[in-house]
Amino acid sequence: MANSILVVEDDNDLREYLKNILTDSGYSVRVAIEGISALKDMKEVQPDLVLLDLGLPVLGGESVCIEAKKLYPETPIIILTARGTTTDTVKGLNLGADDYIAKPFETDELLARIRARLRSPSLDGEKLKVADLELDTRTMEVRRGDKEIKLTPQEWKLLKYLMENKGRVLTRGMILNRIWLYSPDADTRVVDVYIGYLRKKLDTGFDKRIIHSVRGFGYVIKE
Repeated sequence: MANSILVVEDDNDLREYLKNILTDSGYSVRVAIEGISALKDMKEVQPDLVLLDLGLPVLGGESVCIEAKKLYPETPIIILTARGTTTDTVKGLNLGADDYIAKPFETDELLARIRARLRSPSLDGEKLKVADLELDTRTMEVRRGDKEIKLTPQEWKLLKYLMENKGRVLTRGMILNRIWLYSPDADTRVVDVYIGYLRKKLDTGFDKRIIHSVRGFGYVIKE
């Protein structure tokens, strides 16, 4: 059965173009032109992936993303927007989106991002541990010692990737490709920003840092 994609875009020409290229690529496509109808469609068809424009009428894309992730946390959402700065990217991912691609975009890149999100492995129910830090992939809970730590979806994915590679130095390019599916020459400041978020949440109140910088290379998590 073909994967289903919900395209939420108010620009008629772009919406039709996306529908055509996705249909030609073998996907089952449904479209919505504003936020309220998009949420109704998600409830009705439960798509495998959502392509979401932020600049929507009636109910904005930011609100749609937040609400959709509350209701359907495992459904990948790729934000598609004209806002392409690093600040905008971080803001979009903080909404809970799984990926972010700016207009204008290369069709091949968009299709590659979609394929990657659709084949992302499901959580396997194991617990990852580094020193006194524990991440439960089943419940998505994160604890350091007796303290429960609340993370955004993107922060959680980044931490999981680091913990899966405990003791291994991960370059910024590796992290971008794995978490954000960017090419190695993309803006690495996104990684630095999110590492900063994680450090603040993981290290506050504790004597030892758990995420370490490796000058000229990237980051490593270790005991």
